[in-house]
Amino acid sequence: MDLYNCTLCPRRCGVDRAERAGFCGAGMQARIALVSLHPWEEPCLTGEKGAGTVFFSYCNLRCCYCQNHEISHGGKGTEVSDARLAEIFLEQQARGAATLDLVTPTHYVPQILHALSLAKEKGFHLPVVYNSSGYETVETIEALRGSVDIFLPDLKYAEKESAREYSAAPDYFPVAQAAIRQMVAQAGPVQFAEDGHMIRGVLVRHMVLPGHRHESMKLLDWLWQTFGDTIQISLMNQYTPMYHADAHKPLNRRLTTFEYESVVDHAMALGITHCYVQERRAASKEYVPQFDGRGVEKSSKQ
Repeated sequence: MDLYNCTLCPRRCGVDRAERAGFCGAGMQARIALVSLHPWEEPCLTGEKGAGTVFFSYCNLRCCYCQNHEISHGGKGTEVSDARLAEIFLEQQARGAATLDLVTPTHYVPQILHALSLAKEKGFHLPVVYNSSGYETVETIEALRGSVDIFLPDLKYAEKESAREYSAAPDYFPVAQAAIRQMVAQAGPVQFAEDGHMIRGVLVRHMVLPGHRHESMKLLDWLWQTFGDTIQISLMNQYTPMYHADAHKPLNRRLTTFEYESVVDHAMALGITHCYVQERRAASKEYVPQFDGRGVEKSSKQ
């Protein structure tokens, strides 16, 4: 967990982040683009008022279709101290958030752990959600033990070629497999409260990509064979061609109903029961957050 020789993610750049940024672009302080109550996460995470999202800037992947590219690639956002980050966590709790949803947090794990310890000293108690790309080291996941209640990883690709072309990470699948195994070992089987809210466990997201339905089925096969119904799965149909997707066939088009439904049918045929599916209307740019810096700086009204 040394920011002066950073190996937080599988890139293992080894850079001194006080001097320069590595692959992800992050420095010594956490950079945040948006703090919000987000109603469009999975129902078990949102409650009545929404998940308490904290969108971190930069990312260790380079997804050519990223809907959040202005913050993940461009780094739009504001740097904050660990003390301010702790205040943000407490403010989300005061707003009535159902969970603290840390979005793309990998490259800021040391800052997050420090901020969580500061916030807990002042009464912070929300379930903490680690919402990541799945491109994680086992060591970083282990460092989160006792601080994260719910792991929310993506599982994007099964094929090296897809991961290389679309995210500049040819080793994505074996790396994500090891990380998700560690998450499940750490969090245990998925647990829900009586009101349906998730209180512990792993929720794996997979967004079905156009032209890649058989790859999606392969991912579902691995999840089912490895974890059975001890995890929750979310199959997403919200793919929308954005950013540089037009340069990468077949990602330059929307997902068809047939493609998505065939993946859902495959999940059902396997016997998967803990699985969210989406309606077609979820595929829209209107669901992309506006990264306008809301909630990042301390309000004079507080």
